[in-house]
Amino acid sequence: MAFEELKERQRAMWGSGPFERIEAIIADMHERVVQRLRPQPGERWLDVGCGTGGVAALAARAGADVTGIDLAPALVETARGRAAADGIPCRYEVGDAEQLPYEDASFDVVASTVGAMFAPDQGAVASEFARVLRPGGRLAFTAWRPEGGGGDLFRLLAPFQPLPPEGVPSSLEWGREEHVRALLGDAFELEIEEHDSPYTPASGEEAWELFATAFGPLRTLVDALRPERVDELRRVFVAYHEEQRGDDGAIRVSRRYLLVLGTRR
Repeated sequence: MAFEELKERQRAMWGSGPFERIEAIIADMHERVVQRLRPQPGERWLDVGCGTGGVAALAARAGADVTGIDLAPALVETARGRAAADGIPCRYEVGDAEQLPYEDASFDVVASTVGAMFAPDQGAVASEFARVLRPGGRLAFTAWRPEGGGGDLFRLLAPFQPLPPEGVPSSLEWGREEHVRALLGDAFELEIEEHDSPYTPASGEEAWELFATAFGPLRTLVDALRPERVDELRRVFVAYHEEQRGDDGAIRVSRRYLLVLGTRR
């Protein structure tokens, strides 16, 4: 029951801001995933946790037959609108990474960029990746490493949030190679790499404005906190980013992530 209650909150939380603004600061990750998967015309692609369509659009432009699925209806509506405006033939559907509404072996490629990692039942997600991919099909999955800027963001927010439901694992576990191999190694031949997606805001205040308005978990938290707690969180958030200034005066937040490439056995 804890998982279902959490997912109900996630549906609203992830769709609470204009996530396409966040998508823009992980575009390098999307490009790397699509380049490594080498989309071919007519291939059946599934983008799980598609957000506002960053990966799906790139694959469709290369000729793949793409379906994107996300838990948050607001993100799916944004993705549909962007695809229509740009003339990109993607299908976008609302759905759950733990219970994908597709037949066994119905896709040639499955991708997920820091999306499905937030589903609470990680074993179910891994099983669904394997189930919907045909033998020989290709998987690419990215997840923030616990160390570095991705993990730091969630540690910054943690003292201001209620405790997660009992039994829900940290999404950052997907950023540990041994955990990924335990979940996916039986069904996939795996190749695991580590990369960086640096974030370079002009200032800590610029970072706060972006995340507090466009990043669903922070926007939802800001709406729920008392004003004095929001002020405290803002000071902590801005200070963290200002501490990442280098000798050249520029902020550079190193956001390490795992790129998991798999071939279905």
